[in-house]
Amino acid sequence: MDLFDTSNNKITEPTNNFPLAERLRPRNLDEVFGQEHLLGRDKPLRLLIESGNITSIIFWGPPGSGKTTLARLIAIYTKSRFIEFSAVTAGIAEVRKVSEEADKLLRFNGEKTILFIDEIHRFNKAQQDAFLPHVEKGTIILIGATTENPGFSVNAPLISRSRVFKLEELPDESLKEILKRATKEYPDHKFDKKALDHIIKTANGDARTALNALELATKLSKNIDLDLAEKAVQKKAIYYDKKGDWHYDTISAFIKSMRGSDPNATLYWLARMLKAGEDPVFIARRMVVFASEDINVANNTAAILASSTIQSVKLIGMPEAQIILAHTAVYLAMSPKSIATYAAYMEASADIDIEKIGPVPLHMRNASNKVMKEMNYGKGHVRYQWQDPEQHKTQTYLPDELKNRKYYRPEEFK
Repeated sequence: MDLFDTSNNKITEPTNNFPLAERLRPRNLDEVFGQEHLLGRDKPLRLLIESGNITSIIFWGPPGSGKTTLARLIAIYTKSRFIEFSAVTAGIAEVRKVSEEADKLLRFNGEKTILFIDEIHRFNKAQQDAFLPHVEKGTIILIGATTENPGFSVNAPLISRSRVFKLEELPDESLKEILKRATKEYPDHKFDKKALDHIIKTANGDARTALNALELATKLSKNIDLDLAEKAVQKKAIYYDKKGDWHYDTISAFIKSMRGSDPNATLYWLARMLKAGEDPVFIARRMVVFASEDINVANNTAAILASSTIQSVKLIGMPEAQIILAHTAVYLAMSPKSIATYAAYMEASADIDIEKIGPVPLHMRNASNKVMKEMNYGKGHVRYQWQDPEQHKTQTYLPDELKNRKYYRPEEFK
């Protein structure tokens, strides 16, 4: 059943037989939550839609971020015929048929046709090429939706004839507003705040997932509490606040477990953070700090591995990134430890705060011109040990007030 009545270009009022996500689909731009960078006042996509001068578009974004909704709203705002294809089931024959019909409607009625292709990245090169002549002639306005980088998954000629808009996953505040609106569809139900928070947390920015979970919960009971929400999303609620005590306490437990060379506790706290929705990049950054602070010169490879983990996590993404994090976390936990450099730097830093800051010793100064050389800048400095081995041994590098200081003492921090 087509949600659009092409005679007046309005969405047919959905009945209760429609899924909740379909019933709540926005009917105008003001009902859209999220994507403020594109749809806020005076933002590019909003201005383009409200002007009615739509060209072909590629929407790139995660599931449930509003790609289909925006395509349908564009059809409404531009009073266009709306045809929806799925790249999973449609082929070139269907594209040709729709294009022929669109050409006739445009020539005889002046009616535009929007062809929406969901998961356009699933079309192969030949299938994507089939759109080109029709897009170029203006027979159809193509709107493609993809969860993959269109620079890799969509043909360059098609990209060059389209505008690419990147959608972001919906923030929790947007999901909260969407669920608040959704609960009004069930006036006889009671919704516990913890249950709604759990649905929001596990949805990971996907509005459709959140609405489907809520709809399932309402079919199980009229009292939607946390236990029921866990059953609806099939995921246990792990109490965790990304900006509060639980956030800091759990990352602290993770770091202390690595410091204590306990791989089992390290993996437990890592898993607990990831399952609670902690940012994996945040965890990777903390491991870089740990490698430099706690492992230090005892194993210089640790900092290199931890640094590469950040890039790997960003490149791979979840859920596979958890394997990378686990690998590095165990390596850091089992590595020999030393705080020699960390302790040495802290002592040097404290001396700067406490002791008198004297001038740079004359023999250490840079003699960059004749005047400085005449003032004995750099005089007596032995640059290389082989030039004067004996003097090199007694040469000092610290200010005179601190010439006997010894900050770096690795033998004390093994």
